[in-house]
Amino acid sequence: MGTVVVGYVPKPEGEAALQRAIAEAQLRRTRLVVVNSHRGGSDFDRDAAAQAEEEMGKARAVLDASGVDYDVRQLVRGFEPAEDLISIAEANDAELIVIGLRRRSPVGKLILGSNAQRILLDAHCPVMAVKAGD
Repeated sequence: MGTVVVGYVPKPEGEAALQRAIAEAQLRRTRLVVVNSHRGGSDFDRDAAAQAEEEMGKARAVLDASGVDYDVRQLVRGFEPAEDLISIAEANDAELIVIGLRRRSPVGKLILGSNAQRILLDAHCPVMAVKAGD
């Protein structure tokens, strides 16, 4: 069975990526691996961990309702989210990575977010970039 990997953050771009990844997993009849990565450090304290767990509970409810076979990976390893997403995609021999993008200002459009850019350039498989709705 194949695998679709999605980078998830509890923001509009993460929700859009999750919905698209669920649709792709259903279409391809594959397993879905949801990656929620945090760098950690002093800002990621007990309160932040509890909030992250609550936000992932909402994502799990969406996943449960979808009927897709899924696995959620919440990571706080000190790596950049792009590193975590790419390594999990490689370890699971993913056939597709789905990431969400947010709307940027005209100047911001010149520079794609560093995580998104790294994923697009370094991934071993196709990457689908999904824009969040307005």
